[in-house]
Amino acid sequence: MGFDTNKERINKGGRPKGSMNKATAEIRERYLNLIEGNFDQLETDLRTLKANERIKAIIELSKFVLPTLKATEMNLNSTDNFKPILIEWKSEQ
Repeated sequence: MGFDTNKERINKGGRPKGSMNKATAEIRERYLNLIEGNFDQLETDLRTLKANERIKAIIELSKFVLPTLKATEMNLNSTDNFKPILIEWKSEQ
């Protein structure tokens, strides 16, 4: 069945940019409730792990909370816009 362009009620623009899908919003809400409801147990479970396993688990869990940062590339060979910061120390005499 094709897209009928003559109907007035059809949203031809689609979902606005940045708006969240209803299913995604519901899943996120349920996941948040699951974590909040089991926070004490999660904390207890993390404490039973070895230090390196605990750090790995925390890093993996942080992906769901903190935004992933994009890697940036620096070119240290270019001196066009480089301006050193000069600090003058004045002795009190």
